[in-house]
Amino acid sequence: MRRDAWIARLTPHRAALASLFLLVFPLFMPFKAIAVNILIQGLFALGFNLLYGYLGLLSFGHAALLGGGAYACGIVIVRFGMPWWIGIASGTLAGMLVAAAIGALAIRTRGIYFAMVTLALAQCLYFVAYQAVDWTGGENGLRGVNVAGISLLGVHLDIVRPLVRYYFVAAFVIAALFVLSRILASPFGAAMEAIRENETRARACGYDIAASRWLAFVLSGGFCGLAGALQAIHLGIVPVETLYYTTSGLAVMMTLLGGMGTFFGPFIGAGVFLLLEEVVSLWTVHWQLLVGAVFVACVLFFPRGLWGTLLAGHAR
Repeated sequence: MRRDAWIARLTPHRAALASLFLLVFPLFMPFKAIAVNILIQGLFALGFNLLYGYLGLLSFGHAALLGGGAYACGIVIVRFGMPWWIGIASGTLAGMLVAAAIGALAIRTRGIYFAMVTLALAQCLYFVAYQAVDWTGGENGLRGVNVAGISLLGVHLDIVRPLVRYYFVAAFVIAALFVLSRILASPFGAAMEAIRENETRARACGYDIAASRWLAFVLSGGFCGLAGALQAIHLGIVPVETLYYTTSGLAVMMTLLGGMGTFFGPFIGAGVFLLLEEVVSLWTVHWQLLVGAVFVACVLFFPRGLWGTLLAGHAR
């Protein structure tokens, strides 16, 4: 059987295969904390990739979705004393609500104007969080998001232990992978790709372009909000820089490194970026130079990203 036929046969099982890899992934990592960061940042890039890779909309405002989820989770736990699961649900919902508000305004624009509108609206949220000291901690960030342990069905899990924390985060990431796979396999997933390839033809076929874009933005916000909530619990603090525009640039970089429009590419991009940062920063404080050079080389020689190029090579 040809390789492209194998890829087509394995596509319906992509979420299960990705989950199996994530389950054994920490066994090959020297530090479990890096593995947790890769999971969270990969989920963040996954949400961005839903909008950019599958719908073709370049957003520079996804920091607002990640930060909105992180702050919602942190505020619910710190200010109101709610349990961790309400914090995660609140973070996911907050990401969707922020995306709904930003998307309602941004989908009226196209191309670079869409990117600039999302950037401007995200920066507005950043300055709101910066000034709302009583709720967000201002420039010091929201501290005290401490979740030492959780209880599930009578079993207590000490998530202070690195490996337990990894699998705690992995459970939500794996659930998100199955949700994303279902979205992409649905008629709405086909509609997104049709709009990306030819918006005029998709409109002629009867698709509501504005509604599809808005819904995709909201779904993207759900994934990013979940990533933000998990990051808040993992770090125990929500830095105000989470909402800064550089965080949006990080999502773009990780997605392009791994391969936009691919299912598992965002996690590959997150792994490459964070591992390069970890290794190179031990040698020099100017690690951004080398990481930037790797990113430029990837864009020039692997325009489909590392994972996208590998899949394209197997298809050929």
